Amino acid sequence: MKILIVSSEVAPFAKSGGLADVAGALPKALRKRGHDVRVVMPLYAGIDWEALEKLDGALDVPMWWGTARGAVRLGRLPRSDVPVYLLEYNQYFDRRYLYGPPEDGYADNLERFTFLSRGALQLCKRLNFIPDAIHANDWQTALVPVYVNTVEWGQPLHGAATVYTIHNLMYQGVTDGGALFITGLGPEHYHPGEFEHFGSLNLMKAAIRHSNVLSTVSPTYAREIQGGELGCGLDGELRSRAGDLFGILNGIDEDEWNPATDALLPQRFGPGDDAGKQAVKLALQREAGLPADPGVPLFCAIGRLVDQKGFDVLAGALERALDWHLQVILLASGDKELERHFASLAQRHPERFKAFLHFDNALAHRLYAGSDFVIVPSRFEPCGLNQLYSLRYGTVPVVRAVGGLEDTVEDSGAPGEGTGFKFREYTEVALWGAVSRALAAFRDKAAWRGIVDRGMAQDFSWDRSARSYEALYQRLAG
Repeated sequence: MKILIVSSEVAPFAKSGGLADVAGALPKALRKRGHDVRVVMPLYAGIDWEALEKLDGALDVPMWWGTARGAVRLGRLPRSDVPVYLLEYNQYFDRRYLYGPPEDGYADNLERFTFLSRGALQLCKRLNFIPDAIHANDWQTALVPVYVNTVEWGQPLHGAATVYTIHNLMYQGVTDGGALFITGLGPEHYHPGEFEHFGSLNLMKAAIRHSNVLSTVSPTYAREIQGGELGCGLDGELRSRAGDLFGILNGIDEDEWNPATDALLPQRFGPGDDAGKQAVKLALQREAGLPADPGVPLFCAIGRLVDQKGFDVLAGALERALDWHLQVILLASGDKELERHFASLAQRHPERFKAFLHFDNALAHRLYAGSDFVIVPSRFEPCGLNQLYSLRYGTVPVVRAVGGLEDTVEDSGAPGEGTGFKFREYTEVALWGAVSRALAAFRDKAAWRGIVDRGMAQDFSWDRSARSYEALYQRLAG
């Protein structure tokens, strides 16, 4: 099949979250299965422009104010021949941030991602590449299926099936209804059957209405977003399309996330290699300034300090737990109040807790490899990658049973079963109830070995996920 994937971020070119990991890994897995897959994204500041091939000629993209004359650069996904087309238009994308400063998005984001969505389709015409399926992702490319159904009506691209994946329903591309003209579409599209939603323009709602099929990144999240609590105001829309909504778990790039080959580790190891993992643990404790002791259970927590990720619950629970016989390393940044709280905890418990309040990919690899446990206390979690990486590296997840965390971690409720520990209530007490069970298992070496081995044996490769997307594309093409 011919498949076009449009995303606002693609690893390793540009990344702010899990969307980039998906857009950088799924195409490679589909390519290995024999499909002609091509990826389109913006050319942002910070990308190595000179390492990319600049294609001849301009890319003319219709905009509300006229024609934007952009350019196209060509790269490849690492360890593959999958082409990535980066749309160059400096007025929109040559900026410090992908979407805007952490406190707020850029005021012209609707215009910026109108250019990306319309530009991706214009590029198809220029390349004479008419996909069987076009796969758009999140609010930034929500206009792609809308354009296929409107401005491309009766043209070759109108024959492409459209798949729209919701990676996080919280971010919907909502703005004032009067801004619809920026998309190039007329006011006849501003009504409850398309863009209008509670008096505002909602890009994601329009994509839900126009796409042939919808997906999200785990089966449990697909069910959760059809209810009021996690539906974020679009639950009714999603229930109306329940028969077209599929939950497909994300995978991980097993070339990058493999403890047996990971060049970012001080020592590599595989399943059953206790000595290798212990060596990484000791090196990690020293790096964090904690007492190097393989007998002390070592927990880590990695992520963004945002409301979704549950670090407020972790912060409160640590106040009591750091009196226990354990160590905790945090790698996170975001909310400044939480950053100050964790920095204060680190000062008061220097032998039990270390806070790295920034992002460091290499350190993240060492944390997944050297820790005994990873804590993922999310308020909600569409899929989550932390628990998948940790299982691959023999690190046992302690997670809240929501979204993809529920789907990927089996609770160790009895001897001889499970790959981790779950809790359900969003409370400090529930979190540390799961931690208590985890500590008990850590002290039982036979039980502990079984949990680790079962976790490392799990298959969360992208090949498994790619098969599911492939079936979806083929169903639509048929």
